[in-house]
Amino acid sequence: MEPTITVVRNEVDPDAEYHCDALAEFVSDAAPGARELDYPGGERPDLERADGVVLTGSTAGVYEADERPWITEQERLVRELLDREIPTLGVCFGHQIVNRALGGTVEHVGTTARPVEAELDDDPLFEGVSPVVPVLHGDVVTESGDGLEIIGSADYYCAFATRHRTAPLWTVQFHPEFTPDLRERLAAEADWTEDACRLDDSDAYRVIENFASIVADSSSNP
Repeated sequence: MEPTITVVRNEVDPDAEYHCDALAEFVSDAAPGARELDYPGGERPDLERADGVVLTGSTAGVYEADERPWITEQERLVRELLDREIPTLGVCFGHQIVNRALGGTVEHVGTTARPVEAELDDDPLFEGVSPVVPVLHGDVVTESGDGLEIIGSADYYCAFATRHRTAPLWTVQFHPEFTPDLRERLAAEADWTEDACRLDDSDAYRVIENFASIVADSSSNP
């Protein structure tokens, strides 16, 4: 039986849903039983039916909870996923909210929109993944959350990827769903640039495949 991965979509701008669409498509390819839900729209995951969870990116900031109460709810969700030890992957905004939910800090520093070269640890999530990964973000994790260790860094960003020391919880600042197919969209909407590193050099989508394998292994060996 295929494991069920729930994709928690966090985008608040209908015109920017493309990254959630791309991520959900990759998850569905890797785990055909995947489900999607609109978290800002009020939908909530059934954790009794979730073998794994992916928290997507968003144009919202994790520090906007006063105007977006769902952010506080999602921080509670993160802590529940941790308590239940449900394999979880946070992407971009998902990376930031996991760290914030566990006591870390997130700050706005200005937009980075390009492929970058990262130092990725020897971790199952990064098996076969090139160091060139695509990023699009304006916020950064400046202090990682309790229990999280840094497993990836870039020259401009120390806490670029994190993993919980004891629970199956991973986060990445980069967008594994960005491929050359999205280059024109990114260039038109995000002032995307490429120089020494190019989207063609990235196979970051393998992170999604690796996470699906982790979920499958976990669900078959509870």
